[in-house]
Amino acid sequence: MGIQYASLFRPRELARGALLLACLALPLVGWAQHVRNEPILPIPRPTGLDPEKVALGQRLFFDTRLSRDQSISCVSCHRMALGGTDEHVPSLGVAGRKGGIKSPTVFNSDFNIAQFWDGRARDLHEQLDGPVHNPVEMDNDWPTIVHRLQADEAFRARFLEAYPQGINEAALKDALVQFERSLVTPDSPFDRWLKGDEKALSTEAREGYALFQSYGCVACHQGVNVGGNLFQRMGVMGDYFKDRGTPTTRADLGRFNVTGDEEDKFYFKVPSLRLVALQKRFFHDGSAATLDEAIQTMARYQLGRTIPPTDRARIMAFLRSLVGHHPLLPES
Repeated sequence: MGIQYASLFRPRELARGALLLACLALPLVGWAQHVRNEPILPIPRPTGLDPEKVALGQRLFFDTRLSRDQSISCVSCHRMALGGTDEHVPSLGVAGRKGGIKSPTVFNSDFNIAQFWDGRARDLHEQLDGPVHNPVEMDNDWPTIVHRLQADEAFRARFLEAYPQGINEAALKDALVQFERSLVTPDSPFDRWLKGDEKALSTEAREGYALFQSYGCVACHQGVNVGGNLFQRMGVMGDYFKDRGTPTTRADLGRFNVTGDEEDKFYFKVPSLRLVALQKRFFHDGSAATLDEAIQTMARYQLGRTIPPTDRARIMAFLRSLVGHHPLLPES
């Protein structure tokens, strides 16, 4: 639902209208009487997925044969224990080649307005070609991948059970998308609280959520994915890239790399905060090493405010309450 609203605006207009979007999200919870009237919505469980295709997609996601030198897999940059991200800045590809940006989380990505930090792919299916073809990521091509997997008799036989056409590019992509669509993390403490379970949320997390709203964080981080449904400028209230102290890279230009519009420079898809508490590095450039540091940076450059330590601790408690469940997540 948030995607439909967000797609009506250009990135810079979304920045001006972020508070409006947060308000628009409120009536959307009318789909269920028992859900609280809040700007954040509970994550729905995935539907319409074929378990066998999901299992095949998971196997592909962990398969190093997708990379040219067979040294890395999708999970190399999207580690389950870290909430679908990694700890490298930037992320690393074949032969240890450095990418241009920090890997975003793969969890709950089907709820995003678009894929990649700059939104250059419309959906999960379109996103797949990016890492496979990128010379600093997997540096590969689908014909090579198909040939390798067809040579695996056991895998070929299993694949035929789910895809009568056998192993081809379309089937491989479909299996990967099925798996990625299954990477949904419902039933977090916060979601249970949204649905009326008063005991699901600690007092500290509840206070953190109130602060999250009062400071203005919810203007960009709302909806089902607590983000992911609009684009925003990195540095609304200050020159983040000048103060960062390192040269600006092509990746720092964000949406400009997609649209070529000068006004889109430094705009990025607002990241989901659903699993942010599991991450080790933060932002597209990985410049923040702790969640506390990330909150301070966001407060300064996006809100023009300073958040004291006691309030940051409560906000972090709220962010931890957003972590839901999935078999591939730690302690799930």
